[in-house]
Amino acid sequence: MDIQNKNYVFLHGLGQTASSWDKVSSILHIQNPICPDLFQMLKGGDINYPGLYRQFEKTCNGYSGRLDICGISLGAVLALNYALKHLQKVHSLVLIAPQYKMPKGILYIQDIVFHFMPEAMFSEMGIPKKDVLSLTKSMLKLDFQKELNRLTCPVMIICGERDKANQKAAASMHNKIPGSKLYFIENTGHEINVKAPEELASLIKKFWINNSKL
Repeated sequence: MDIQNKNYVFLHGLGQTASSWDKVSSILHIQNPICPDLFQMLKGGDINYPGLYRQFEKTCNGYSGRLDICGISLGAVLALNYALKHLQKVHSLVLIAPQYKMPKGILYIQDIVFHFMPEAMFSEMGIPKKDVLSLTKSMLKLDFQKELNRLTCPVMIICGERDKANQKAAASMHNKIPGSKLYFIENTGHEINVKAPEELASLIKKFWINNSKL
């Protein structure tokens, strides 16, 4: 696969870091993947989703040419958000464990779990617990469902077979996005990029090759 002079963007999820994509990008032989540290973007700015999106949007707009964006969980939300606002800038989208309307029940449970987790467990992410709680709370009203049919770029949606929390949204998103592809990876939970990098990289490679001439 010719990966030279292309802008391949990989976006990590909540609880991950940019290095969570190392295995996948290595298998794909991408020499200079764009793997921004999303939580670094929050430093010195507003600790909420709108603030994070503004910084991410600024980063993406700084690259010449179109973008092939692959995001998981929080990263998938950002990727979808950007693609809907910049239809001509995005060449393709890979959305893993995605949500297009924030599930309040899941976020509520997640918030409770985060409250009881010790501060030290957030140090690897490089973001304090209070900022994680602020970020997740600010996402409650996100809802892109009425805009999904506007997407014109190739879209592939992926979810782990064991990721029960996101399977329904993945299937529904597939039905709402014209021409999208949907895949479930067997024996895998939420963090597909970490737990099943070979299977994920294989799907991404085929998707990119099939759409490379568009």
